Parts: sequence; C-alpha cells; structure tokens
Amino acid sequence: MSNDFFLLESPRWRDYELLDSGDGLKLERFGPYTFARPESQAMWSRALPRKDWDAAHADFHPTNEESGGHWIPKKKFPERWQMSYGNLKFWAMTTPGRHLGVFPEVAAHWDWMADLVRAADRPVNALNLFGYTGLATLALAAAGAKVTHVDASKKSVTWARENQSLSGLEASPIRWIVDDALKFVQREARRGVKYDGIVLDPPKFGRGPKGEVWEVYKSLPDLFAACRAVLSERPLFIVTTVYAVRASAVHVGQALEETMRGFKGETERGELATREKSARRLLSQAVFARWRVK
Repeated sequence: MSNDFFLLESPRWRDYELLDSGDGLKLERFGPYTFARPESQAMWSRALPRKDWDAAHADFHPTNEESGGHWIPKKKFPERWQMSYGNLKFWAMTTPGRHLGVFPEVAAHWDWMADLVRAADRPVNALNLFGYTGLATLALAAAGAKVTHVDASKKSVTWARENQSLSGLEASPIRWIVDDALKFVQREARRGVKYDGIVLDPPKFGRGPKGEVWEVYKSLPDLFAACRAVLSERPLFIVTTVYAVRASAVHVGQALEETMRGFKGETERGELATREKSARRLLSQAVFARWRVK
C-alpha cells in the first residue's frame, strides 16, 4: 500500500453547509434550515457569535445511550423538506439518532463511483450495503449501474424509495432489500451472484431485522471476506466508510487491500472532511478506504 493519505472534501454542495463548529458542536445548514448537533472532534472554539447559534431551527441534546437523545425545536420547520445534490433529489428530516437523512461528506464517494460507472465500457452491477436513505444507490443508478440496495431498517428503505421517486429514477433497475448485510452477501455468494462494485457504510454498532448484532471491529473482517466471494472477475470498485471514533484509515485500508489481493487495482485511504464556512477549518467526519481497477 502507498503511504499517500487522502483528505477528501465534497465542494459541490449547494443545499448543505457546515456553518461553524467548536466546543464539541457543529452548526449546519440543510436546505433553508439550520441545526446544531454534537461533534466530539470539534476541539476548538466557535468562530461565529452566539446569536448565530441561537438562531438555529433546532438543537440536538444527546443522552448517555449510543446515538440517543432528542431534538429541541426553537423555530418552526416542516416535518421533512426537499434537498438536492446535482441531479439527485431527496427528503431530509430530523431523526431520533441525531441524523437528518444524509451524510453530506460521503458525496465525494458518490461522484467518484459515478465517474467510474460512466467510464466503464460495460454493464455494471453494484451492491450498496447499509444503504440508509439511498443516495449512493441513486448516484450509481443515475450513472447507469444496476444496483442492489440493502439495509436492515424497513423505514430507511422506504425513505430511499421515496428519494428514488423524487429524483425521477423510478425506471432505474434498483433492487430494494431489507436484510442483515452479512447474511445477505453470504446468500448471494451461495447463489453465485456477482457484483462489479460494492459500497459499505457500516455503523459502529447495529442490529439486523432479526436481531443480528453488528459491531464494526468484530464484524467488518467477516463482511470483507463475504464481499470478496461475490466480486466479479473484473471488479470496478469497492469503497468503505467507517464512522467509529477509534478506527484508523491505515487499518481499514490494509484490510481492504488484503481483501482485493489478486486483482489489479489501487487502494486509497484517508479521511472525509468538511470545510467550515466561518473559519475555513476542516472537520474530519469519517475514515475511508477505496479500491478501483487500474
């Protein structure tokens, strides 16, 4: 593996901005609405004055439970609203887990994958695991790929299908699956199904629809091995993003490179970061590793 380390930003956003961060918080704009959320990596002081933070439409107050907490509205805003990224359109809304239906920093991967699909002189069959509200799925489908979208949450898959309609991609070949990611991939291997591209955005901890336990440090190696078994003879790409605080891009990259041993390609690893509007500081959001064919 190369010693190069990549810091990826997503500068094409118009409907999202990181307005400010600091003191363990971040202030963001999602469409016309602003929200304050906890951000443990923001170890500096806020650049904007207090009045700008007080003007947020809602603040998220966490509890001691993993991803637990609740939103405290301060201004009126709709239950959900439309946002867009390029030609993709999707619904945003506040959720009990502090998220709003989109991880804006991952757009760097959407563009990268879409470019690879468009440049491939062949049909591309892609698999999106832990697909959430489907934006990576829709980016791949819009680029011309056939996509299988897997998430353990029926609610998330319903949300993703609504985003498909909103984006005008109803006719695109997308298969929507509510299932445990590892079990699904293992079944696909037994069926002999092959994929040219795989996206993995695993949570730190989660449960499948039948109570299957996911812990990223214990479960990711098994999932990488299962993904290897469903890769086509000429894979195009595989990309994984990890949000667990203790994860290292070096370690994730080495695990991915081992998974892809024997295929001719190159591996990149690094961090996904968002640049503030206020003081232009970079806020690291996740680590990633990705492989592409040479």
